[in-house]
Amino acid sequence: MVRVVLGGVIVAVIVMISASYASAGRDGCDQPPHSLGKFEATGGANAAAAIPFYMSDGTSRTLGDFRGSPLVVNFWATWCAPCVREMPALDRLNAAVADDGIRVFALSEDRGGAPIVERFYEENDIRHLPVMIDRGGKVVRALTTPGLPMTVLFDAKGREVGRVVGVAEWDTDETMAFLRTCLASTEKLDTAQRD
Repeated sequence: MVRVVLGGVIVAVIVMISASYASAGRDGCDQPPHSLGKFEATGGANAAAAIPFYMSDGTSRTLGDFRGSPLVVNFWATWCAPCVREMPALDRLNAAVADDGIRVFALSEDRGGAPIVERFYEENDIRHLPVMIDRGGKVVRALTTPGLPMTVLFDAKGREVGRVVGVAEWDTDETMAFLRTCLASTEKLDTAQRD
């Protein structure tokens, strides 16, 4: 009898915990809008936190340097037609979510480095994205991306929470609302787990 009651209590606790995580997930990253294309929620660690990429002035940074801010990290190149097509939308996204503390980075895989990217930005009126170069493709390889364009979402603690393979509509209201919710939801989950 005691085993049956104890078993029932354990099942009830498991169901309550599962429901709590499911409702938290519904508020987070598990229901992307169609505008995000091939989005996949992940939960992996940040394998690229310590791998350097380079700014236009030649200084190196890492994704780990930006812990404390949610990140939308796009990998692209000027020779990649789908990448080029989505750059203006990423530029508008960065301008729109800056006040939310979300940072949008576009790491170029161009072998010619900053001069090629700077020229592309100027010709295409890209004004809100910093010039960032992934020399030798080290960051993109560390994240095992299957190709370009690829965008990886990181929460403020530097954990990967999702990926978009291919092109997305980055500047739609639906996408921006999803990113705000998804990138903020991990903090809510951490708080709920501590309570």
